[in-house]
Amino acid sequence: MNIEFTRLSQVNKSDIIELMNNQLVRRQMPLLTGDFTEEDCDKFIASKEVMWNEQGYGPWAFVIDGKFAGWGGLQPEEDEVDLALVLHPDHWGVGKVLYKEIINKAFNEMGFESVTVLFPPTRTRIQGLLRLGFKEDKVLEVGDEQFIMYRLVNEKTLRTQ
Repeated sequence: MNIEFTRLSQVNKSDIIELMNNQLVRRQMPLLTGDFTEEDCDKFIASKEVMWNEQGYGPWAFVIDGKFAGWGGLQPEEDEVDLALVLHPDHWGVGKVLYKEIINKAFNEMGFESVTVLFPPTRTRIQGLLRLGFKEDKVLEVGDEQFIMYRLVNEKTLRTQ
């Protein structure tokens, strides 16, 4: 399996639109309301490119064996580094491989002290997340929706403090 991390601006917009309109994907993303249009996609890609330009990091497009599989990675969320992972259902089995690569980049290459993930309270199957070492941090509101923030601390930075 060949996995590439590339910029969202480098993949076909129609693939992103298809992913973001997939009903199985949308169930996990309460901020997505209505159809995800080409105009929405343009704004989405532009906002992610701003992150790269201003912060030096942002989410990637994941291309597996030449096919767009989803997007995710690290993105600034207020004063936090948020980890996102949005995969097409055909590629859900690859999430753990992508997660390991993202965490390696976050902690070993970029030296972040922690990363967070935001889950809606309706997402109750979180045992896998907890097994990875994430701990519930706080409840917050984003775009009129409630989310639970989970945090994973970089153990290397703990040892050096």
